[in-house]
Amino acid sequence: MTTLDFAAVPVNVADPMIPRVYRVLRTRWNTGDTFSLELVPQEGGDIPAFEPGQFNMVYIYGVGEIPISISGDPARRDVLIHTTRAVGTVTHAMSKLNVDDTLGVRGPFGSAWPVELGRGKDIVIVAGGIGLAPLRPAMYRILARREQYGRVVLLYGARTPADVLYRKELEQWRAHFDLDVYVTVDRATGNWRGSVGLVTQLIGRAPFDPLNSQALVCGPELMMRFTTQELMRRGISGSNIYVSLERNMKCGIGLCGHCQLGSVFVCKDGPVFQHSQVEHLLTRWEL
Repeated sequence: MTTLDFAAVPVNVADPMIPRVYRVLRTRWNTGDTFSLELVPQEGGDIPAFEPGQFNMVYIYGVGEIPISISGDPARRDVLIHTTRAVGTVTHAMSKLNVDDTLGVRGPFGSAWPVELGRGKDIVIVAGGIGLAPLRPAMYRILARREQYGRVVLLYGARTPADVLYRKELEQWRAHFDLDVYVTVDRATGNWRGSVGLVTQLIGRAPFDPLNSQALVCGPELMMRFTTQELMRRGISGSNIYVSLERNMKCGIGLCGHCQLGSVFVCKDGPVFQHSQVEHLLTRWEL
């Protein structure tokens, strides 16, 4: 794999359009088509501080640049972790990077999961498929301050058992006496003995107080639409539900307009939105 060479480009970390060079520390395959890249700055030093839910623009030399949510622990400044699915030209190139290969990273950008506003409340995290990756930093932040929250409930749905993301970590979280973790799959295969069905079916029996809860939701758009409907049917208000949207982001700072959704720019005003702010946009065609 050709490595990134910015030797002729003056490094200016104050310019959000100039990537910082990172080196691949490790590639970890999470499922058959999903992998995590662990990165460190090539010139050394700490990674920039980020908030749960923010994203970076990741650039592969000679291939292109894409937005990817940060999926590591926000308390760690020694390693940057991105989890993504190998589905396009850039992500396929990322999956073939070797240890010590380099790539460019711009960011972090965007809004964050407002976990501070959830203090004193039950926290309901609902993830579908790879949507668990952008929510993982929020879990880390909440667990680091566990005493500040009521019940913490994670509802996660995957297509099949083979598609379950962060399987070992889910098992560890499930073993916590102060966490409620429920995992379901759309289609059972192999020796799966867990729940089968859509993740929305878990909401009705999940143990949380709807009048004192904050919900964080990430997954395919259709999944998020039905999930938010179920959460509101259960009694959580739209102002206490937050969703993370995906759009074709190109610049990360609201200049190019590729990610415009009605009157908002997903890269600058999002990707995390209060559901009541974008509900009317999600139900309109061709936006």
